[in-house]
Amino acid sequence: MEAIKVLIVDDSATVRQVLTRELAKDAGLQVVGAAPDPFAARELMQLHQPDILTLDLEMPRLDGLSFLKRLMEHRPMPVIVVSSLTPQGSALALQAMEAGALDVLGKPGIAYGVGELAPQLIARLKALGRVRVAKKVAAVGPMVLPGLSKTTNQVLAIGASTGGTEALRRMLAMLPPDAPGTMIVQHMPPGFTAQFAQRLNECCKIHVKEAEHGDIISPGICLVAPGDRHLLLRRDGAIYRADLRDGPKVGLHKPAVDVLFRSVAQIAGANAIGVLLTGMGRDGADGLKLLQGAGSPTIAQDEASCVVWGMPGEAVKLGAADQILPLDQIPGAILNLARKHG
Repeated sequence: MEAIKVLIVDDSATVRQVLTRELAKDAGLQVVGAAPDPFAARELMQLHQPDILTLDLEMPRLDGLSFLKRLMEHRPMPVIVVSSLTPQGSALALQAMEAGALDVLGKPGIAYGVGELAPQLIARLKALGRVRVAKKVAAVGPMVLPGLSKTTNQVLAIGASTGGTEALRRMLAMLPPDAPGTMIVQHMPPGFTAQFAQRLNECCKIHVKEAEHGDIISPGICLVAPGDRHLLLRRDGAIYRADLRDGPKVGLHKPAVDVLFRSVAQIAGANAIGVLLTGMGRDGADGLKLLQGAGSPTIAQDEASCVVWGMPGEAVKLGAADQILPLDQIPGAILNLARKHG
């Protein structure tokens, strides 16, 4: 009998290499390709006609869950999901099975550790590689293809104004190297934010830089909005990226905290944490309320530790802050929330 042809789909080059090496050790399997995203996978499928796919869920351009649903609608075939988002019994594991996956394996957090899954994966590939999969048809109308509701990468969105430069320095210096990917709007004129980000980078364990269009939001990275652009969040498959836009001031500000918070609420929802620090006025108060409504935990700096309790104070009046904390307690609260919601 011919070997079962396997296509590996995973955005991690390390995972692709490890799985290709380990699966090649079994004569009953033939790895015909390894794709970094669903678009590359589609081309390799046409070229090599694999019998079965291993599929990650967190990938750029199109997340794995959406790809799986399209695959089952147009070209049904055996799929085993291998993802860090799908430990046994998790909600996403069940969603993947409902979408058509024949099996789900939880991937270790460290890419090199995926080799430990090889014996299980090989057995399942050989057992399921020749299963015939029926086409999934929506009961009424076209199939709805929602993307992933959760990713392992979280977004920490922070807004600040008067007194914020020192508050941010103190707060960010307390975060560990693997802190959630961070986006900051600090009211500051053009030409100052790059130097401000550089100074923060010198005193922090995380990497701080002025945001550039398309920057990936990932753990240990902190992006500061340029002084003349609005900073927003966008999604690229299962990857979060920075989106810089020109345009009019919002509430007298560019960048505006409300613009950042609004986009994070829409794009990341419960994958985000919102923090509003010292500042004059009310920029960010409405945005923090939107974040809260989207399921994001929200924090406002307390009055005693603020230089000006305008922005966080307005958020508190709206009931937008889940926690009201002294500045030095905010980093610990962020890390607790990140662990809880991760």
